Amino acid sequence: MSCNSARRPFTVFVEGNIGSGKSTFLSYFNDFADIFVALEPVHLWQDVNGHNILELMYETPLLWSFAFQSLVQKTMLDIHTAKCSQPVKMMERSLQSGRHVFIENLYRQNVMASAEYTVLTSFYESMLKNFDVNGDLIIYLRSDPEVVYNRMRERGRTEENQVSLEYLKQIHQLHEDWLVRKTVVENLPPVLILDANSSLATMEKEFKKCENIIYSRLNQLDSAQLSNASTPDILTMV
Repeated sequence: MSCNSARRPFTVFVEGNIGSGKSTFLSYFNDFADIFVALEPVHLWQDVNGHNILELMYETPLLWSFAFQSLVQKTMLDIHTAKCSQPVKMMERSLQSGRHVFIENLYRQNVMASAEYTVLTSFYESMLKNFDVNGDLIIYLRSDPEVVYNRMRERGRTEENQVSLEYLKQIHQLHEDWLVRKTVVENLPPVLILDANSSLATMEKEFKKCENIIYSRLNQLDSAQLSNASTPDILTMV
């Protein structure tokens, strides 16, 4: 699919830990003619003029985390701002999760220096100010760290060999802070929480419910009826 129209579509961020089922979830919507699905551009992170920055970051995070997160911000901004002919855009993660989960974790774990953190935070704030990178709905695939750790091991992505259970626990807590406890001072669209601890095959029956919610909110928006009062900030599907 390609994005090439001027109006920002109804934008859905699909968020969650490594191995929470984001790609599987998005694959359900991939053949919808009116939905543009944007996966994380992992292939761009794996080949920057022959350099696998993703692998380098996992192998030596102290050295490569700043370069990797700079690359992530650049490529995610490209996805956020791509013109889209479809009325709905669904994104695997977002600039926002990059900032409030992954960059934040690197800084808190003393992997990223204060100066590097400040630079990336400044980049992020500039992007928010100068580009329309807002979302209209967040779908949070909520899963236990132990569950996603086992899934990650089963899929065997080479770059993830260095990822520990402790790291997944850290990422989980920051997702919870951002999307559930709402400790981040930043405007947040409504959050739909989906229990992602079930098998990925079992979860597929919930995808239809998400589809209905997306179209319902899109129709409300098109009718100028969407308001904070009409829909709770957090919706839960269990």
